[in-house]
Amino acid sequence: MAFTGKATYSAGPTLPEIAEDVSDLISIVSPYETPLLDVLGDSLRAATSTHHEWLEDELLPNKDAVDDLMISEPTGTTAFDAANGSRFRIGDQIQVEGSRELMLVTGISGNTLTVVRGYAGTTPEAIIDGQVLNILGNAALEGADRPEARFTSRVRKSNWTQIFTAAVEVSGSELAATQLGLDDEMDYQKQERLRELLRDLESTVINGGMPTANPQGSSTVRRTMRGIVSHLATNILTPDDTGFPAGDELDEAKLNYALRRIWENSSGTVDLIVVGGYQKRRINAFLSAVRGYSATDTAYRDMVSLYESDFGVCRIVTTRWMPQDAVLLLDSSRISVMPLAGRSFHFKPLASTGDYECGELIGEYTLELRNEAAHGMIHGLASA
Repeated sequence: MAFTGKATYSAGPTLPEIAEDVSDLISIVSPYETPLLDVLGDSLRAATSTHHEWLEDELLPNKDAVDDLMISEPTGTTAFDAANGSRFRIGDQIQVEGSRELMLVTGISGNTLTVVRGYAGTTPEAIIDGQVLNILGNAALEGADRPEARFTSRVRKSNWTQIFTAAVEVSGSELAATQLGLDDEMDYQKQERLRELLRDLESTVINGGMPTANPQGSSTVRRTMRGIVSHLATNILTPDDTGFPAGDELDEAKLNYALRRIWENSSGTVDLIVVGGYQKRRINAFLSAVRGYSATDTAYRDMVSLYESDFGVCRIVTTRWMPQDAVLLLDSSRISVMPLAGRSFHFKPLASTGDYECGELIGEYTLELRNEAAHGMIHGLASA
């Protein structure tokens, strides 16, 4: 006999007599992680002006380049032009990169160097326009007067602060009503907006740019900070560069080439490799050809979190906010994400003119990236 009594389904699909069963948990699917900010950590100091500046210096250069299209006797000429004659002194031993020949500088006139070829019994070799010239060191004469003083000038670098804001506004009725999964709607809205602002801060630290006119901002121009990508100039590499390993897929040869270039150009120690999801999978694939497993292994591991090369030990950071065709190579000791003093992210209650509570989450931050030649980037890589 079919059941004819009262059941939960008797009143229809809306179940008006049955208490609602709603899980006391709110889940969020949107990505909001900030792995790069987590690694860099809080800055030890704050900026004290909207225009934040720092000083950089460098040693006198010990490299230059041949800049002479008129060399007619490449193995016999004793005079040729360099790109920067002021970098040389009489008595310098110099050597063309890749050559075994030593030369001794005996005269300097503007950018023209007069040299002894085949110095110290070496064999003269061809000199080609554009070749790198290494200055090995200077030999002074015994009893000679002091040489002319040379020095470098410190350079000011700067960035501007950027204001990040989000409004929070909740009606009196919403605040009074019992909420599912939370006790205070206002606090919940603050947490959600703060997650968004931190996400935006990381993306801006990587990708942000500064306006070309009125970077200080105005009533119509918004002040924005330069990000890491915008700062870099010296060590930017692409698959089309001369000498760069062939192909547009990231591999170990390309990564080591970039690390070596940075090592040659600076005293920086790259300790962070920052990538998006696709390039992280390419780095994981470095081990694919040599990975082995025993008959008792039941777990397959395919992840590289630390890369150690001749040029340093690098932690690999995967962030969603990186350009997918790029890899950043960073010296974290030269990077600070700092708030303007007293302006780290905080909630500012605002006056209400009606039946609601309102306020603003606000923070003002800038990026200090010192010695951009200590960092680098590979871009233009395959990303799909």
